[in-house]
Order: sequence, then structure tokens, then C-alpha cells
Amino acid sequence: MTVRYELRERVATVTIDRPETLNAIDLASETELQRIWSDLEQRDDVCVVVLTGAGERAFCVGADMKNPSTSGLEYWARARPGGFGGIALRDSLNLPVVARVNGFALGGGFEMVLGCDIVVACSEASFGLPEPLVGRMPLDGGMTLLQRQIPHRLAMGMLLTGQRIDAARALEWGLINEVVPRAELDDAVARWVDRILACAPLSVQAIKQVVRATGSMAPAEAQALRLPALVAALQSEDSREGVRAFREKRKPVWRGR
Repeated sequence: MTVRYELRERVATVTIDRPETLNAIDLASETELQRIWSDLEQRDDVCVVVLTGAGERAFCVGADMKNPSTSGLEYWARARPGGFGGIALRDSLNLPVVARVNGFALGGGFEMVLGCDIVVACSEASFGLPEPLVGRMPLDGGMTLLQRQIPHRLAMGMLLTGQRIDAARALEWGLINEVVPRAELDDAVARWVDRILACAPLSVQAIKQVVRATGSMAPAEAQALRLPALVAALQSEDSREGVRAFREKRKPVWRGR
């Protein structure tokens, strides 16, 4: 199996499991990732997703270039819902996704990171879009997402040169949330997961849906938008439970409904 999909205590962990190729994505793993994201969109027993790569060298180095099945033009023309790995440009998954970056995040791997909500990296991790160095382009989110997440000159510096940056620089630029020594990576990810789990799941999902849907809107237009997840969260049992728990000075018990 090229991708491991594990569910435990409201947390889904998705692991690209091709360490011998630095977790490069081939057709089989792309198909499996698409299936997993579609499954997660239908579940009501998961509150947060952790995305990572197997081994200690790489999160993901993008498409498997050793055995390319299509030309660059054919690849670009082929439908890939959600961008690279099914997550870079996915706008139908309201669950928060935490990227656990354990090494190289290059090409499509970096595009997947750009599509996540929280990014925690070990100090050895590095990030880049090297596609122009091999006559390709970051077609699955790199050109559209990077310019929206960091200042224009910094984005163009990476896009036009294939420049790779280390985790410290990525943190400085605001691309990731936290950098820790490798030995502390799992504990750091667990802290972020626990912080998310402490919040009402429907509220978290509504926040993600609103942020994704309104990023290009004027503030007044965005404020007036009545998205389904927002309405559901405001009408939920958890909305009432949160207020009760605050008044009773106890931790809320979330039910996700």
C-alpha cells in the first residue's frame, strides 16, 4: 500500500508510504489519496487530519519523475480534483489538516503543504518548487497558492529560480507555524491536534469554510455570506453546550452536532 490511512480518537492520519522514492507520488498513490480525501469529506467521526510522509528524509518530493506516464502538457490537461495529491487546491474538505513535515517538501509535496491549514516541520525540513529546473512548472497549486501566502517578491524568487528554503526561513516568511528538532516533531504535532480538538468541531469546520470561500472577497461581501457550515455550527447542540460549559466553569463536551 502506497498510502496509509489510520483513524483513531477523532484524528485521521494520512501517510505517504513510499520512502524508497522520497515519498514521490505515482498514479497509484494519487488515486489512493483522492479516495481518502473523498472519504474524509463524508465522515462525521473525524475532527482533524494529519498529513505526513514515511521515513525521516522526506515529506514528499512531488511527482515520481523516474517513470513519468505523461508529457508535461498531457499532465496539465488531465483533471486532478483538488490539485496535487488531491489536497493542494481542495475546497470541499472542511476538516482542518495539519502537515507534519519530516524532511523534503518539494514540488508537489510543497504544493500539498500549501494546501494544509497548520504546518509543523522538523528543523531539517526544506521547501521548494524546483519544476523550472527540469523544464516543468508547479501546475497543481504552486503558482497560484505561493503568491497568496507570502509577499510577491519572495514568491517570485522561489518560483523563478527553483530556490529551496530551509525550515527556519519558511517560518520567518510565515509559510509554516512551528519548527522543532526532529525528536520533538510528533509531540509538537500532537499539541496542535489537541488544541484543535479542544474547539467545537463544527465551529472549526465553519471557520475553515468561511476563510477558504471569502479570501478574495471584500470584507463587507464576505461578512454577508451565509455558508452552510456556518449556519449549521450556529444552530448546533455544541453551540449551546459551549455557552453552558463557560457558565458552569467546566470543559465542554463536544458531540459534533
